Parts: sequence; C-alpha cells; structure tokens
Amino acid sequence: MGVYSYRPVGVCSKRIDFRLNQGRIHDLHFEGGCPGNLQAIAKLLEGEEACLVIKKLKGNTCGRNPTSCADQLAYALEEALQNEASI
Repeated sequence: MGVYSYRPVGVCSKRIDFRLNQGRIHDLHFEGGCPGNLQAIAKLLEGEEACLVIKKLKGNTCGRNPTSCADQLAYALEEALQNEASI
C-alpha cells in the first residue's frame, strides 16, 4: 500500500494526500482549495479504482484555468500508479 503526497500546480489547493491499496483510493485529503467541494470529492472517491477516476477527472477545468483540483488529482493518481508499477 502506497502513501502519496502531490503538490498541484495552477490551482488553489496546495497539496493532495492519499493512499493507494491495490489500485483503489483511500484517505484522500486536499490541503487548501474549496473545502466543501474537495471534501465531497474525497468522500465520493473513497475506495474507487484510480484508473477509472483518472478517466473521469482528467481534463476538468476550473473557471478560466486550464486545470482544476480534480484534474490535478488525476495527474497525482497517474504518477502514483506509475510509481507502483515500477516497484
């Protein structure tokens, strides 16, 4: 089981922490950003398959920004899955 911390770029949140267990997301937490929305995302994604979440969230934007906290989570999950595959 891997524990990951990711520094998002271009969004309000400052850090994304989560665990992966057999490719599933656990204990997702965003530091900063829009607390209500990000807490809801964390609850909705608990136990979900990371690869499916990536497909759903990658490319999501926020206002005029070319990215969003959800999009940055997709990048964090991709990086974590690549790291787990190389172990």
